[in-house]
Order: sequence, then structure tokens, then C-alpha cells
Amino acid sequence: MTKNPQSYHSFSPELLEQFKGLVPADRLVLPDSDQFKWYGQDETEDFCYLPEIVAKPESVEEVSAIAAFCNKNRIPLTCRGAGTGLSGGALPVHGGVVLSTEKLNRILEIDEQNLQVTVEPGVVNQALRDAVEPLGLFYPPDPSSRGSSVIGGNLAESAGGPKAVKYGTTKDYVLNLEVVLADGSIIWTGANTLKNATGYNLTQLLVGSEGTLGIITKAVLRLIPLPKYTLLMLAPFKSPFKACEAVSAILRAGVTPSALEFMERNALVWAARYTGQNLQLADEVQAHLLIEVDGQHEDALFKECEIITEVLEQFEVGEVLFADSHEQKEQLWKMRRSVGHAVKSNSVYKEEDTVVPRASLPQLLEGVKAVGARYGFESVCYGHAGDGNLHVNIIRGELSEKAWNEEVTKGIEEIFQLVKTLKGTISGEHGIGWVQKNYLPIVFSSVELMLMKQIKTVFDPQCILNPGKIFPDHMAEA
Repeated sequence: MTKNPQSYHSFSPELLEQFKGLVPADRLVLPDSDQFKWYGQDETEDFCYLPEIVAKPESVEEVSAIAAFCNKNRIPLTCRGAGTGLSGGALPVHGGVVLSTEKLNRILEIDEQNLQVTVEPGVVNQALRDAVEPLGLFYPPDPSSRGSSVIGGNLAESAGGPKAVKYGTTKDYVLNLEVVLADGSIIWTGANTLKNATGYNLTQLLVGSEGTLGIITKAVLRLIPLPKYTLLMLAPFKSPFKACEAVSAILRAGVTPSALEFMERNALVWAARYTGQNLQLADEVQAHLLIEVDGQHEDALFKECEIITEVLEQFEVGEVLFADSHEQKEQLWKMRRSVGHAVKSNSVYKEEDTVVPRASLPQLLEGVKAVGARYGFESVCYGHAGDGNLHVNIIRGELSEKAWNEEVTKGIEEIFQLVKTLKGTISGEHGIGWVQKNYLPIVFSSVELMLMKQIKTVFDPQCILNPGKIFPDHMAEA
């Protein structure tokens, strides 16, 4: 049985000296360091929870020694990647040790014959993509933070991104994981094969577990051939609901875009201003779809764009812009990937990561706006429309402290209830972490939650791994 979080131990002087013997001094960060505060934050609102010490191991053996020490002494252990998370998943809310994977940052092997790559968790997503693309290979998962987020964090959250509509999310590219368990044991979860029906699928259990079951130290990932061509179009709509309706129709017409992104007006305007781009929008334009197709044959892609255009015309589309150069494509994608930072630069905000069956997107968007009107908040919505994933950014603006902390919370609950009614769920790619955990009973029964809790107990009986995450407060370690 797991124990109460109040029984976690802090570092005594003796324990601190013992811990310092596990990792060289130049790879420890102490509270008097200028860097220290950074390890208590991520991209989730303005939260900050400081650990007692930060360790930066360079090998699986060092990770194992740290885990075993924390387990023996019941010291909380929170694994951290690049700190780009949006659900507070890497916040050390109970103090203890932050284990940073920044030194575990090697691409160990690129297997061109089997279309596989073996990496450590601190490898930046974009660095992996850049390493394999000259070889004609492609790693599709591409979160908006791909230039800074790392593979370990992507695995912890099963990160998605624009390419998910065609290629799937991180979980679809994981073959095998080396994992350090809470007691320091080192295991491999699977095999380096495309098929594996041997026992329980521990690999997929670890993906998306947010560092609560084990610490990933190596990952064997699947690659695919790099598409030779991409075409990109930006389609304006007078109605955001019409834009959402068009999404399902495009896929029903037999075209699977490599990206199909929705941005309502303010998302694009704020992103253009944030990136310094000159964007002229007609007053009546209220939303855009950014649509990309890719493949090995350019003629086939032009045909797909013709089909998409014919579909869009049924939904009151304006003049469609085709990106006619690499630079223009880069500018459009830069705007899309900057929306989150643009919103954050405008106001304090809460970002909800809703996902529904794609045909239900219009109902979801309409419901979000109706809830906002009832509770007095504005929202900026955008996201991966092709797979039904809508990011709802709730803007604080001039809301009082009481309205922000009480009324908005009620509104979020209503949005999540709507998502459940539409047969969706409350996170598509950001995880549950610290900020969403108390909403989990909206989508899971007590039986389902207890099964998850029992799995946690098997992997981590002392509950040292990323404590305080995923499970709602009423299920706090007890």
C-alpha cells in the first residue's frame, strides 16, 4: 500500500552528503544556484515548486543509483525534460529531487536498414528529425515545442502535433524502452520489432504515464521514409463553425492531409503580431484552416489539393492562399507554432487540451463559446482539427481573482462535461499532470481510477516517482 505524502522525507545533512556521492558535483544544482528556480517551473501558467536538489545524470547506472537512494529514503523524485509541459507534469510539488535528463542527450544508433533509431531521453525532438532527414528518414511526431522539447518528455505525455492526423502520435513510434523502476531496477519493456504479442504491453503502459511509473533512459523509435514533397494552403472562413464542419468533410472525401490545423481569428492575429509578420485579414474572416498534404509524387498532391478546394467551397470558404515557396511555408508554420506563446504574451491564461471525434468539433467550439459567455471569460481556440484536438485558451484579461479561481473553474468543468458527452476526453496530448488531475473523475469511473491506482502501486509502492500527479486529490497517496 502506498503511504501518505506527509511521510515523505527531506534531506538531512547526512543524507545530502550521501546523495552528493551519487553524481559529480558539477552535475548537481543546489538552491544557491542562479539556475535553481528554473527547475521548479514549466510552461504551465505561473506555478513554481522548488525541489531540494537537482541531479543531472549521464548514464543509466547513475539514474538507477538515484532512484534506489530516493526509494530507500522515501524522498520524492521528479523526472524532468526540457520544462515545456503545459499540465504541470514535471513540477516537483513535494520537493525532493529533480532528475534532469539534459545530459542524457545522445542519438545512440540510426538503423537505416530497419528504419529505427535509438535515443536517450534528453534528445531534442527537432535534433532527432534533423539527424535522420539527410538519410531520407522521417520521425513524424512534431509538437509545437519540437525545437526545445525532448523525446523523454514527448514519451511521458505521448505528445502529438500537427502531423498526428496522418501519422499518429508519439505512442505509434515506440518499439522498446529502457526504464529505471522506482527501486533502481533496470528493465527493457519490449522488443525492437514491429510486431510483439508477448505478454502485457509494458511499452505502451509507460508511454503517457508522465514519469509516475518509471524513468525512461533509452527509447527505440520507429522511422518512416521522408516524404519528398509538401503543399500547404491557408483557407479563410467567415464562420469558425463552418471551418470546423469542413474538417470531417475533407477526410470523408478520401484525402488524409499531413496536417489540418484550425485557428480562430485572434489566434492568427496574435501569432502574426508575436512573430512580427505583416498579416492582412479581411474584417469578415473569423477562422482559418491550415492544410498540408505530403507524399512522394507531386502530381498526386496537386490532385488532392483540388479535391480539398472543392470540399472547402461547400463551407463558405474565402480565397484560399497556396504557399508558393519554402519561405512562405515556413512563415505560415511559424505563425501556427507560435500561437501558444503569442497567447501567453497577451495575458495570463489557462490552456485546456480537449479532444473529441472530429465531426463533433463544431459542437465543441460552440459549447466552449457558450460556457465562456455564461461565466464571463473570453477564449482563443486553435488546434489539431484533423484529429479533433482543440486547444482552448481561457484568457484572464480583467477578471478578478475570485472569478479567475472560482467561476472559470466551474466553466472548465462544464467544458469537460461537454467533451465527455461528445464521447471525447480532457487531454489529447498535454497530459493530466498537476493542473488537470481533479477533473479526471469526469471521464473515468471510480473503478477505472482504482485500476490505475493499483498499477501505480505495483510499479512504485513507496510513491516516490512524480508524486501528486494524475490522481485527483481524493485519491492522494494513502
